[in-house]
Amino acid sequence: MSEPSRYGHYLTLQVREQDGLHRLTLNRPQQMNAVDALMCRELGEYFRALEDEPTVRVVILDARGRNFCAGLDLSELDRIIAAGDGPAAGLQLQRAYSRIFVAMRRCPQPIIALVHGAASGAGLALALAADVRYAAEDARFNVAMARIGMTGCDLGISYFLPRSIGTSNAAEMMMGGRFVNAAKALRIGLVSDVAPRDQLETLGLELADQMLRMSPVGLRLTKDGLNLNQDAPGLEAAIALEDRQQVLCIGPYLAEGAAAFMQKRPPQYPDA
Repeated sequence: MSEPSRYGHYLTLQVREQDGLHRLTLNRPQQMNAVDALMCRELGEYFRALEDEPTVRVVILDARGRNFCAGLDLSELDRIIAAGDGPAAGLQLQRAYSRIFVAMRRCPQPIIALVHGAASGAGLALALAADVRYAAEDARFNVAMARIGMTGCDLGISYFLPRSIGTSNAAEMMMGGRFVNAAKALRIGLVSDVAPRDQLETLGLELADQMLRMSPVGLRLTKDGLNLNQDAPGLEAAIALEDRQQVLCIGPYLAEGAAAFMQKRPPQYPDA
């Protein structure tokens, strides 16, 4: 069972903690989990704090209600438009949102997104900034900004999306704003797997359990290396980083990991 969380002060998020795993749930179901100013602030606070949470090793991101996240809360549209009257205020507002996605990639814990219903705009960006995405059969994704007068390049989407699904598929979504259903999302590589809604949680928990069987440092360095080597200048630079990471893990973790594998038991790593 999940333990009571010290993150109970959040109003738009729910955090449950259990043995190195965080279950982070978007918790504005009546508003389709649209991101308002408070959720923006709480998401940023949560992901930035993860850098200093060594006991948290994996995060599962999901949502309550019928939709994962419908994007920006348009009930705040007047406030947002007013901020656009000047570049300084507009940039401050934009950065409050965009820093969330930088923090998601910077935090050392892998993030597994479980997407159901609509993941639009900021919802798509939240899914893209996760390390692994699983979708329910009713999931659908779109770049909502393209449909309300804005550029389709927003919240890291222009960085993440073409790397996930290729330039042509990304251009189709970013310039047309059209929805991609779960079947197509799986076909083009936007998600890793699709399952019935009632089996989505099982997919996430099974992967989280496998991740938690890695050594603590090995898991964090894997996310770090995967991030860095997507932009590596070449093979030799990528391998040089990998070599250094493996050397860091040989001494404290290899002997226990290999012994546990051969003895068919869970590993007991130091610092876990």
